[in-house]
Amino acid sequence: MMQTPLIRTENLIKIYQDGTVALRGVSISIRKGEIVGLLGENGAGKTTLVKILAGILKPTDGKIYVDGNEVRIRNSKHALDLGIGLVQQHFSLIDNMTVLENIILGKEESPLFSTLKLKRHRERIQELIEKTGLQVPLDVEVGLLPVGLKQRVEILKVLYKGVDVLILDEPTTFLTPHEVNELFTFLRKLISDGKTVVFISHKIKEVLSITDRIIVMRNGKIVKELPTKDATPEVLASLMIGEKSVQQINQDIEIKEAQSTGSKEPVMVVRNLRVRNDLGVESVRGVSFELFPGEIFGVAGVEGNGQDELVEAIVGMRPPIDGEIIINGEKIYKHNPLLAYSKGVSYIPGDRDRFGIILQFNVKENTFLSRQWEREFLGKLNSIKWSLVSELAKKIVERFKIVAPSINTLAKSLSGGNRQRLLVGRELTKKSKIIIAVHPTRGLDIASTEYIQSLLLQAKKEGRSVFLVSADLDEVLKLSDRIAVMYEGKFLAVKPKAEYTLEEIGLLMGGIKK
Repeated sequence: MMQTPLIRTENLIKIYQDGTVALRGVSISIRKGEIVGLLGENGAGKTTLVKILAGILKPTDGKIYVDGNEVRIRNSKHALDLGIGLVQQHFSLIDNMTVLENIILGKEESPLFSTLKLKRHRERIQELIEKTGLQVPLDVEVGLLPVGLKQRVEILKVLYKGVDVLILDEPTTFLTPHEVNELFTFLRKLISDGKTVVFISHKIKEVLSITDRIIVMRNGKIVKELPTKDATPEVLASLMIGEKSVQQINQDIEIKEAQSTGSKEPVMVVRNLRVRNDLGVESVRGVSFELFPGEIFGVAGVEGNGQDELVEAIVGMRPPIDGEIIINGEKIYKHNPLLAYSKGVSYIPGDRDRFGIILQFNVKENTFLSRQWEREFLGKLNSIKWSLVSELAKKIVERFKIVAPSINTLAKSLSGGNRQRLLVGRELTKKSKIIIAVHPTRGLDIASTEYIQSLLLQAKKEGRSVFLVSADLDEVLKLSDRIAVMYEGKFLAVKPKAEYTLEEIGLLMGGIKK
């Protein structure tokens, strides 16, 4: 007798208010005790699908069955009651509450002020932390945590609700390799206990190593379901991208030859920079480097070693306590982001939704952000020439292959990959000599990753300078001319890529310098 699927969808359709069709008749089955991988390019419909299952969105049409019974999932609490929990890629935590309070929030049991029950919660959560290996400081406010730790809190928060189906949207994005291994060990134990996992990831190797079955989506449809044992990286990449291969996507980009400037003078100099983090701890400790025209300078290292504070100081978001920053020959005395932009710096922040774009603005309006110094877009009394901005927005949408119904579409309606393309498109089309790119491809699918990496290489070939910070070591090695390895606020080594060995970089990332 065939097992009744734990979750089954039938012809799910989702059309957003702006006309975007996210799902086009999606029918899937998820069985008890399996890990299902969900693959697809950004904008394929993966996140929309799981948000419907988690009660965050409602389908335009179609049916959902849980344990063989048709249900209309009213909200996320109803989904949790049905045993379905989602860990989202974008955080839903309350910054001014502690980690412990965030994890407890939503439990039917005791109010937070009950000391006895709070103690019981703490003990249970600590046990969960030990099981998963996702170490977090329970008594620190979430707003003070780095991005990587916030992701761990999200995972723990859903697991603590005791769900039967755990949906993970890019869960390893902010985890170290060791933490990924510990998470995978926990997920396998979860399956042996009869639970079910839906695993969304752009990392094909991870999906192949952890899943039992893989569902591939493209353009809002299911294009293929197959057992993991029958899948290969090449097959999955082809299914995700469709007719156009990664190589063809790269060939679409016109790579111009570098324009010789005849200058070996650095475009950016940082000397003995010292910066404190939000807790008042010195997290950048005497960093010095030079960035030259036509090079990509990569920073490798495990997250939380001062990379964020270093970048924030350079772009003017965080005042240093000591040191010098010189951009295009001019020493920076005042520190604010607008000043950095005015000095010819393009900035692609790691948290695009918080620092890169305004979700409530449309594509056209986001295109104009940080262009206040480009006189061609300003009229009398500094009024904005919206007709020119519209032309630029259309060019960016076309050139950077942004999937959006129009330039009047709100940014919040775009998929994560298309938001990133909008951000990268805006920054790379500015007349800037310096590009600061922080995790520029984080959470993106194969095609978007290859595309954005190629754009950074194109910028280098045009004689521009790229300061690249990425937790993806493969990305740093692929793109960089010189690499600095950062550990506990210091650059332990700075030298050309060819002079490193993988073993040496691994040791340096762990704080071991031979």
